[in-house]
This record gives sequence, C-alpha cells and structure tokens, in this order.
Amino acid sequence: MTINLTENAARHIRHSLVAKRGGMGLRLGIKKVGCSGFAYTFDLADEIGTNDKLFEAHDAKVVIDEQALSLLDGSTLDFVRDGFKEVFKVENPNAKAMCGCGESFSV
Repeated sequence: MTINLTENAARHIRHSLVAKRGGMGLRLGIKKVGCSGFAYTFDLADEIGTNDKLFEAHDAKVVIDEQALSLLDGSTLDFVRDGFKEVFKVENPNAKAMCGCGESFSV
C-alpha cells in the first residue's frame, strides 16, 4: 500500500509542525459524512498508534489508520493554492464519484 506526497504538501506539513511547535507529522483520515459518503480529515499527528501506517517523503511524515488506508491506497497528497484558498488535495484513484461541492466522495 502506498501514499504519495508532493513536495508542496511536505513543505506545508513541515511548516505547520514548526508553527504549532509540536507533532511528528500529518494524520490523514476519512470520516463518513456528506452527500457522497466520505470526507478527508487532516490533523497533526503526535504519535503513531498500533493500527497506524507511516509514510515519509521529502522530510515529512503522514500517518494513516489501517482502516482508512484501504480507501486511500495509491493516493497522492498535494497542497494547492486556488485564489485565497489553500488546501490539501487528495488525488484518490479509489474515489468513484465526488459530490458537487467537492467535499465528499464515494468508493
């Protein structure tokens, strides 16, 4: 199972850790919500749990729970700027449909 991390995403993770003065990486997850079924979650990770998998690239770490990993396998995490909006963007090959607002997806 793999998760790819762009240099932009890694840079933003590193800067966030410095700004928050703690944490060891980004926790990428999935929650049931929205009109399509699932939404991505992003939080700082303080530790790696027994059910977590660690991915590293460009001097940054991403932690994902094993259950979420089955829906995220093969994804690429990027950090993009669109006008005034700055967000993590997940290119997920397992997502079959996105809702109109772009906040949720189905598999």
